[in-house]
Amino acid sequence: MSRRRPLSLAAYGLVTRLASPLARPLLEARARRGKEDLARLGERLGRPSAPRPPGPLLWLHAVSVGESVSLLPLLNALAARRPEATFLVTSGTRAAAEILAQRLPLGAIHQFAPIDTPGAVSRFLDHWRPDVGLFVESELWPNLILEAKARGVRLALVSARMTQKSARAWSLRPAAARAVLESFDLIFAQDQATAQRLAKLGAQVTGRLNLKRVGAPLFADPTELTRLKAQAAGRPVVVAVSTHPGEEALAAQAVSELPLQALLIIVPRHRERGAEVARVLAQPAPPRRAEGSVIGPKTTVYVADTLGEVGLFLRIADVAIMGGSFFPDIGGHNPLEPARLGKPVVSGPHVHNFADIYAEMAARSAARLVDDGRALVGVLAELLGDPAQRECAGAAALAFAKDQSDQLAAALPLIDALAAAS
Repeated sequence: MSRRRPLSLAAYGLVTRLASPLARPLLEARARRGKEDLARLGERLGRPSAPRPPGPLLWLHAVSVGESVSLLPLLNALAARRPEATFLVTSGTRAAAEILAQRLPLGAIHQFAPIDTPGAVSRFLDHWRPDVGLFVESELWPNLILEAKARGVRLALVSARMTQKSARAWSLRPAAARAVLESFDLIFAQDQATAQRLAKLGAQVTGRLNLKRVGAPLFADPTELTRLKAQAAGRPVVVAVSTHPGEEALAAQAVSELPLQALLIIVPRHRERGAEVARVLAQPAPPRRAEGSVIGPKTTVYVADTLGEVGLFLRIADVAIMGGSFFPDIGGHNPLEPARLGKPVVSGPHVHNFADIYAEMAARSAARLVDDGRALVGVLAELLGDPAQRECAGAAALAFAKDQSDQLAAALPLIDALAAAS
């Protein structure tokens, strides 16, 4: 049933319609900067590159790598319940598309999400005709959501995340916020703070589900894993995951001050920074995986700047350092990736993006938070120098990760019922 849109959303629809002729040139400019896939720009304009199979179609949408990877356990669980359905997964970034190409189950279809103009949205929905749409985290595109709802698509917002900044911005347009949020039949918030912010904007929050708390251990190629273990040659291994500028040098300095000789593997959050990271760290620059370099007997630092291999390097780690946490502008990254592999987790103090997870892990001795590089040296020395303590920390991390699957188990019947009702 169509509803009259609030004035602010009507104005948004008009502006995006008038701006539509600029979409192709802007996307082409982004493609020249490596931000879009030139061969698949049609998908961004709502023009599909794959046919719609007959039968029910369940559509899952996430924007970037983290959100796309987090929806895979939900997709797999729904696919097991609904083998007759086709699953369409849309994402907004090239990196997410590359990861999904490797990890989507057989039969699932990936497309780039349409930009939020009326024409692109209409073309997308005309072709795919989804029965259900599941939006992950914070992808609240008004044209896409409202048009899907108007066509009878049953919608859910899962693992919803809303920052205080976003909530403040939406609160300036309360009628628009309510209209968008009321389009969802189900809303599962990541945390209590998000639930409260959404409720204040007029949402009916169904329950809690943080998809980044659930999932299988990250993939690792067995042949490469055997090769890497041999290259590490029995040395203690520290892996710094999802690092940002400044953190690589901090981790390298800390490891260099340890009383034993350890191998540091740095996995930058953005792999295109690999050359920059290598230049910053040492002279001569450390070897880089993107260049085909291997870990040699005298290698002390190795830059792992390839896509989709975090699970490989975490598997050979004795301790994992979580990046994005030693300086205040990022807010931390998901500590459950190393925890699912039973690895001790060490982080800096700035983890507001995952504050609840880190607090719970710290309370169970499943993660250690340190204030700075000096404190990092001390914790690494403790864990690497005491195998029993290291084993206990890893076991606590693994136990915590296993406990998180309960949230998905509770939410899944409601999401499955939404699919059944469509």
